[in-house]
Amino acid sequence: MDPIEVNSEQTLELELVAHGESHGVCNALRSLLMEDKDVEYAVYSIDHPLIGEPIMTIKTKRGKRPRKVLSKASKTLKKDTEEFKKLVEKI
Repeated sequence: MDPIEVNSEQTLELELVAHGESHGVCNALRSLLMEDKDVEYAVYSIDHPLIGEPIMTIKTKRGKRPRKVLSKASKTLKKDTEEFKKLVEKI
């Protein structure tokens, strides 16, 4: 099973399941997506706290593709976590 599974995709909206992830990654990613001026909204939910998996929905503004904004936010999150890791290692 792929770690990311696309449930549905339309021109301006993408719904995906993030297998094996929890609130930490999903909330960080959602926050970054919401900072993007091309994003109308980004939300996620986990139906059951013990066995549920996050389902995220991203809706973009006209002319912008959800996969592109998701890729951009993912790269930013990766960069931010690498910087944070370096700061922690200095302690």
